[in-house]
Amino acid sequence: MTTPSHPIQAPAGARQEAETANGDGLLLFAHGARDPAWAAPFQAIAAELQNRRPGLPLALAYLELMTPDLATAAGALVALGCKRIQIVPMFLGSSGHVRRDVPPQVEALRRDHPGVLFLLHDAIGEQPSVIRAMAAATLDVVSAVSSLPGALLTAPQDPAAASAPSPARQP
Repeated sequence: MTTPSHPIQAPAGARQEAETANGDGLLLFAHGARDPAWAAPFQAIAAELQNRRPGLPLALAYLELMTPDLATAAGALVALGCKRIQIVPMFLGSSGHVRRDVPPQVEALRRDHPGVLFLLHDAIGEQPSVIRAMAAATLDVVSAVSSLPGALLTAPQDPAAASAPSPARQP
């Protein structure tokens, strides 16, 4: 396991008290990776959500390789008084993990916390707003290349160089 990623956000402030009073919590659930830097975009999403909804208890959990796991993060939200926890898989699509691995874990949460409603949403990447945002970001990226000097846009002359991985794409 690698270092913890994102702390559970405890209630603070009037708006947070109102949301905690109605028992809502949000659990973002990502895959996980060996490299702690991989989690940065998910941590940024969690931070943005906290900025937009400071009263919403929020946790970021991982399926594997990182902590906290789903059960630990959900338990922390339950300990804060959450009675309805919405789980949003932070996956681009409904992969085998989302279809096969996540539902049994959510069922285990329901057994372990019978007074809590756990709502499992579809993978975030399947949401139309995410698809539109990714399409727009893709166009922004490729449009930026068209403004570069022509020398940077030419293909390598050496066929071996063309098949070698670029330094930017190496792990």
